[in-house]
Amino acid sequence: MDIQHHHHHYISFRRSLKRSISFNAAVDTWSRGLLGRIQATLSGRQKSNRLKLLEASGQGDHQSWEAIRSQSSAYAILGRRPRMEDRFILEENINNNTGISFFAVFDGHGGEFAADFAKDILVKNIYNKVIETTKLLNAQKLEQKHLSAANAADVDKDYVEYDASPYLKRKASRNDGDNKENEPLVRRRDSLRKTTSVNDDCTARKTTGDKKDSSDVFTMQLNSLLRGVGNSKNSFFNNNNNKDSNLGGEDGMPPQQFDASCYVENGKINFGKLITDEVLAADHKLVEAAKKTTNIAGTTALIAIIHGSRLIVANVGDSRGVMCNARGVAIPLSFDHKPQQVRERKRIHDAGGFIAFRGVWRVAGILATSRALGDYPLKDKNLVIANPDILTFDLNDHKPTFLILASDGLWDTFTNEEACSYIKEHLHEPDFGAKSLALQSYNRGSVDNITVLVIIFKNGMYRIGSSSSSASATQQSNSAAASSSATAPAAGSQTINKHLNEPLAKSAASVIGNTNLNRSNSGRAK
Repeated sequence: MDIQHHHHHYISFRRSLKRSISFNAAVDTWSRGLLGRIQATLSGRQKSNRLKLLEASGQGDHQSWEAIRSQSSAYAILGRRPRMEDRFILEENINNNTGISFFAVFDGHGGEFAADFAKDILVKNIYNKVIETTKLLNAQKLEQKHLSAANAADVDKDYVEYDASPYLKRKASRNDGDNKENEPLVRRRDSLRKTTSVNDDCTARKTTGDKKDSSDVFTMQLNSLLRGVGNSKNSFFNNNNNKDSNLGGEDGMPPQQFDASCYVENGKINFGKLITDEVLAADHKLVEAAKKTTNIAGTTALIAIIHGSRLIVANVGDSRGVMCNARGVAIPLSFDHKPQQVRERKRIHDAGGFIAFRGVWRVAGILATSRALGDYPLKDKNLVIANPDILTFDLNDHKPTFLILASDGLWDTFTNEEACSYIKEHLHEPDFGAKSLALQSYNRGSVDNITVLVIIFKNGMYRIGSSSSSASATQQSNSAAASSSATAPAAGSQTINKHLNEPLAKSAASVIGNTNLNRSNSGRAK
C-alpha cells in the first residue's frame, strides 16, 4: 500500500514538474521582448545577470550575413526562422561613377524566389536606367553649358551691332520684332530663357504581352491557400467577373516602360517615377514567372537613393526606414502597408476582397502586408498591389546623423525612436551598430529574419565613395547550426564574384554589384 502511495505521489510530482518546465519555457520565450524593453529603460542602472546573459547570447547569429562600407553597413540574421528570406543591397556609388547611392531591403515570404528576383532583376534594371539617365543628364548639362556660353557671346555681339545701327532700331520699332533680320537675336534670347526638358516628347517603349485569363491552376492554388477561412469568403474568387488581371498595366498588359529621357525634368532625375515604373515592370515579370511554376512567394521592397542633397525612399510593404537627425529626432522614411489601414482596406474591398484577423489582420486571411511584389494568387485580383509610396527629403533641411533601413523582424521588437536611440549609442562600432541592433532585436524575442542597414552622415553630409574598393560582404555560420539541408563550403574563406545578372545562391549574402562576396563557414547552413 505504501509503495503504491509513494508511486502515485512520484507520478504526480513528475507531471507537475513537466508542466512547470513547459510553462517556464513558454514564459521565457514570451518574456524576451519584455525583458528587452526593460533593459532599454535601465540606462544608468546596474543590469541584472539575466539581461547580461541575453545581451551576450550568440544564438541569434548562428547564421548571419554582413557587409561594411565606408559610410554604410548591413547585418542580417536567420533568427528563429528555418530559412533566410531577407535580401539587402549596399551600393554607395552606382557604377562607381554616377555619384548616386542605392540601398534596399527585400523581405521575402512564402519562399526566396520573389526576394531573389527583386534583388537580381529589379535592382539590375534600376541600375541600368539610372546609369542611362545619368549619362543623358550629364550630356544635356554639358550641351546647355556650351550653348549658354556661345549664346552669351553672340548676344553681346548682336546687341553691340544693334545699338550701333539706327536703321535696325527703326526696323525693329516698325515691325515689332518680327523682321527676319532680327530673328537670330530673338532666337538666341529665347534659347537662354528656355529650360531643358524633353518630357513633352516622352513616349513609351512598345511592350508586348498577351492578355491572360485566370487559370484553373490559379483558382485551385488560391482556394488551397484559403482553406479554413470559410467557403463563403472563398466564393468571391470564383464569382468575380473581372477575369482579366491588371498587373500594373491596363487590361492585363505589361506596364509601360519609358526611355531615360522621360525621367529628366528641369535638370534633375525624377527618381520617384523611375523607381515606380521599374518596380511595376519587375512585378509583372515576377508574377508571370511565378505562374509558370505556381510559385506563390512574394517580397516587400524598401529602396533608398541618395543623390546630392536629395534622399528618395520608395516603399512597398512593411519593411521600414527611419532617419535620425542632428537633434536625435526619429523621422519616418516610410509607412507600413497594412490591410487594416483605411485606405488599404477600402482598396481591397473595392477589388472584391476582404481582410480577416488571423493573429494579425491579413489580406483574404493570408497575407499580413497589403502591398508586395509577387504573391500572384492575390495579385491577379489586385487585392495585393506593388505600387510604391515615394517620399523625398532635402538633406540640407534635415541634417541627418544616420538612416536605418530594416525588415519587419526588427520593427516587431523596436519602435522607430528606440532603434534610433540604440544606434546612436553604438555608432562607434565598426558596423555602426547594425549587428548589435539586429542581435538585440533577436534577444527581445523577434521570431522573424532580421536585416538592419545603417547609413551614416558626417556633419550632416553624405560623401560618395567607391563600393568596390571599400568593403566586402561576409556570411558567417557557427557549427552550432543544427539539421541542415545543404552542406556549406569547408571551413575557411572562399571568394565568389557575383554579377548583376547571376542569381545568388539561396544561402548567399544578398550583396550585389562590383563587390566580391566572401563566404566563411565552419558548419552546415540552410
